[in-house]
Amino acid sequence: MQQQMCQAVDDYLNRLLVPEDPILRRVAAANRRAGLPPHDVAPNQGKLLFIFARMVRARRILEIGTLGGYSTLWLARALPEDGELITLECQEKHAAVARDNLKRAGLGARVSLRVGPALATLAAWDDMAPFNLIFIDADKVNNTAYLDWSLRLSHPGTVIIADNVIRGGAILDSASQDASVIGVRRFFAALSANIKLTSTALQTVGCKGWDGLSLSIVN
Repeated sequence: MQQQMCQAVDDYLNRLLVPEDPILRRVAAANRRAGLPPHDVAPNQGKLLFIFARMVRARRILEIGTLGGYSTLWLARALPEDGELITLECQEKHAAVARDNLKRAGLGARVSLRVGPALATLAAWDDMAPFNLIFIDADKVNNTAYLDWSLRLSHPGTVIIADNVIRGGAILDSASQDASVIGVRRFFAALSANIKLTSTALQTVGCKGWDGLSLSIVN
């Protein structure tokens, strides 16, 4: 019953504040048809990313974890005409769906999609120009390494957002053997210890269940 209520509230908020246009609906439907994991951000979460990007007047955005490009589309829409979004995806199947989605949305020229394990892609990085906003939404095991790279590719004022960091409350279990939980706990420890960052985290409930995100700004 609780999940039904959360879904109903999300539906109400989305209907009033986040009416999906045909392009967004097609992207979500294409991801389902392709059998991608149901890990897309919810519509209201996508618009939250859009608002964050607009708030910092982002011209360069890095996304770690593309999936089918639903969150990529929200972020790319926040960019100015000459803005750039680089998104990293480890699986070619997911990347192929994302490319098609972005092309249909008319944003293919604004987005550079790089395929391969994100850490390997970042290690071979040939452009150290800083990003204004970085969205981490990939495997949680490597979140701390993604944070390290985010700091290398940032400037004072860069906003770093990480998704799915509450794990249904499982992060409270210090004895957990779940690799994702262990990864997120290490990530939070790294956020706490890093004097270059001002960070917080929020729990979220809704159609995606009980989870949350972290939000940091580079000092």
